[in-house]
Order: sequence, then structure tokens, then C-alpha cells
Amino acid sequence: MADTYETLLVERADGVALVRLNRPEALNALNSTLLGELAALLGEIEGDDAIGCVVLTGSERAFAAGADIKEMSTKTYAQMFKEDFFTAQARAIERFRKPIIAAVAGYALGGGCELAMICDFILAADNAKFGQPEINLGVAPGIGGTQRLTRFVGKSKAMEMVLTGRMMDAAEAERAGLVSRIVPAADLIAEALAVARKIAAQSPLAVMMNKEMVNAAYDTTLTQGVALERRLFHSLFAFDDQKEGMDAFVAKRKPAFKGS
Repeated sequence: MADTYETLLVERADGVALVRLNRPEALNALNSTLLGELAALLGEIEGDDAIGCVVLTGSERAFAAGADIKEMSTKTYAQMFKEDFFTAQARAIERFRKPIIAAVAGYALGGGCELAMICDFILAADNAKFGQPEINLGVAPGIGGTQRLTRFVGKSKAMEMVLTGRMMDAAEAERAGLVSRIVPAADLIAEALAVARKIAAQSPLAVMMNKEMVNAAYDTTLTQGVALERRLFHSLFAFDDQKEGMDAFVAKRKPAFKGS
């Protein structure tokens, strides 16, 4: 499938797909076309054994400055409800089994912040700013913002941000646990790609299972989560990659994982 999209720029190399949101005229605001193309791309990458990790980014000025207000402003409740606005695209991104790293520079606001939080972890440029300013428009987050932000940074900080629209800078986002770490803006993409290549070099089966385990921590009790972890840990011993990884460790050589 050719990587030709209206709202995305895609590069593939070294087991990694670098996906850039590309609506510069709107600071990468998320509309139906962009989210639909992103969902379709991830569906295609899901079956591409050559890609083991995705880096999702925007521009130096904005990861995504929000959802497209012009697209939504005239819609009625009946239209939003009937179209189930955002649901199908968000679920497609959430169900993606390979890791997605959000490399965020500039503004990640509203839907942009929500999209970054759907990703598996966030690397933030030192100029990154996060926020859920929907209250300023008389509405609320609609792609999981109230739920994920609260889980990541706690009720008090999330409630303040959601009710006031206050933005959080990169330093605060790191302290609060929203982002994995901060990278100088000039180095953001290079660092994100380096991390992604490291992930892509691992056993793809182990990577997908580890992602599933960590995500389960947010959806289950501790007892259920530990039980799932143990069963998936046991199941990894059914794969050739486990034998290769452990044999390579004993032999003090680099493993050659095959995804089998």
C-alpha cells in the first residue's frame, strides 16, 4: 500500500514507521479525514511484519492543537450521536497492538492531548504544552481526555486543567507522570526514532504481550493483572524467540529474533 495520504506524511525505515500529522494550516487539528487516515494506516501497519514500532509526531509548533472546531461547530446532538463522532477512529488507534510513541513538540491541546495519551508513551520536546481547553468552548473532552488525564496525573491536577483550560508545560508534565521524559526540541525526532528502533529490534511477540500487560494495569484489579501477566509470561515460552533470546544471553551474543 502506497503511503499517500491527504493529512499524513509517512516514512518507513529500520523497522519503524514515522508518521507526521500534516495539516499545517490548522496546526494539525484533528478532523475526520486525519483520524480516518491514521486509523487506516495503523490497520495496514498491523499486518506489516517489517514494522515493529510507530512514532507519531506533528510539527515543531504543534503536535495537534485540538480537534477541528470548524468541522464540529454546526453539528447537532442528533448528528453527533448518530455519527458516534470520534468513536470508530479512536477505537482503531486504541486496538493497535504494536507500540506507538508520541513525539510531542509544541501544542498538544484538546484532541491533540488525547491522541498523545492514547499512544503508549510520550516523549516531550522541551517546548511542549499539554491541555484540555474544551471548557473554553462550552464543551468537554470527547476522546478520553477526562479519563486518561486523571489516571496519569491524578484527580486534583486533571480537574483543575479540565475546568480552567490551563496548559501544562513539559517540565510539569514530566513531574506529573504524563510524559516519559523531556528531550531538546532539536533532538526530539532523532531520539524518538532511536527508541523506536530499539523496540523494533526486540521479539515482536514479546513486545505485543508486554504492551498488553502494562495496559491491563489500568483496566483490572492488581490480582487480575498479576494473573494475566503470569499467564502471558508462561505463554512466551512457547515461542522460538524465547529460546533465541535466552540462548543469546548465555552465549553473550546479540539475539536474532524472528517473530516466531
